Amino acid sequence: MQQKSATQAILLLILANLLASLSDVSLKVLNGEVPTFQYVFIRQVISLLFITPLWLRLPPKKYKDGCDQITFWRAQFIVGGSACAMVAITHLTLATANAMFYVAPLMMLPMSILILKETPPLSKYIATGIGFIGVLIVLRPEQFHWAAIIALGSALTLAFCNVFIRRIPTGQHLISTLFWTTAMTLPLALILSLFNWQTISIVNLLWIVAINVFVLGYHALVVIAYKKADVSHIALAEYSGLAFVTLFGIIWFDEIPDLLTGLGILLIVIPMMPLPWKKWLLKIKQS
Repeated sequence: MQQKSATQAILLLILANLLASLSDVSLKVLNGEVPTFQYVFIRQVISLLFITPLWLRLPPKKYKDGCDQITFWRAQFIVGGSACAMVAITHLTLATANAMFYVAPLMMLPMSILILKETPPLSKYIATGIGFIGVLIVLRPEQFHWAAIIALGSALTLAFCNVFIRRIPTGQHLISTLFWTTAMTLPLALILSLFNWQTISIVNLLWIVAINVFVLGYHALVVIAYKKADVSHIALAEYSGLAFVTLFGIIWFDEIPDLLTGLGILLIVIPMMPLPWKKWLLKIKQS
């Protein structure tokens, strides 16, 4: 039963990362034409408009689900992470930016040990190590860009958000969780957006709406996935998005990775796949 739940969680994370990749493509099209925190605020307002009708359909006793400190801090991390992601995607190729975003699962392994007291198997340590080598290859000195540091900030906030999901009560309703998470992002996003507010076009507003649809789908699937299984057992499935954004970058933006970057991305993605060496390690551990 536990293995089935983990498999379902991995499939949900792969679908979530497909939606996140489509969101990144839409954000790339914006090309920084909307001020960063204004974009975050407008996106979160639109998200709340989508979620509120669903929230109002819940039984009144479920309305307050998610109105707590865990949701509050996740919301503040989301504001920071969204801003970092916009800057990174605007200035980096989709593949490079997402290679930095997917450092989050590397960060989640020690977090799951320290915060959640989980005990990952040896194969997870080895797979994470391989993924880290891939990140170093992607970030080699001649390819380094200041926006990569900003992207790492997004990865850190994503890691915290995902680990904290395991602290959400099992019976808490998903829609209520999404409602309060979104609502709690608005005060900080609004304050920060006022420093550089400007008029934006209808076309850019429509792109933000598209981003919203993809991001809401991503967050919903991630909450479901991480409540189904231990963080350390499924976190590597987050890397699936790298394959999607690399493909989309080639097709739509002519962002063809060089050989070493491609190798680094492969080293990040391959460890999450069901390879024979994982079974071999398991046999050694059991013998």
